[in-house]
Amino acid sequence: MEKYLFIGLGGFLGSIARYALSNAVYRTAGELFPYGTLTVNIIGCFVIGLLMTLFQERMAVQPNLRFFMIIGVLGGFTTFSSFSYETFALIKAGSFFDATVNSVASLIGCLLATWGGYLAGKNF
Repeated sequence: MEKYLFIGLGGFLGSIARYALSNAVYRTAGELFPYGTLTVNIIGCFVIGLLMTLFQERMAVQPNLRFFMIIGVLGGFTTFSSFSYETFALIKAGSFFDATVNSVASLIGCLLATWGGYLAGKNF
């Protein structure tokens, strides 16, 4: 149960950070292009790469800190960071085919799912 509390608190903070940063970027750059989401995704991917490397190769951290930061904060901040890290891990392991399938399936699958949800909502 403790693990879920750490994840939930991190998710709460990550979601607020995503909203605040996205809005700040949109106020600066305008809303004609999704600069806010793009910025959040790029920062989230950098941070997950940094933290996972530090946590796995440079320092021992308590599991609850890892749950809080990776699943909670970054999960609330952007799930794109998880997709990016997992795809990168496949590339690092030499599984280029699986990395490509994951990338293409995620992009096409998510766009189709969004379209399907849109159609379902229009016809509801």
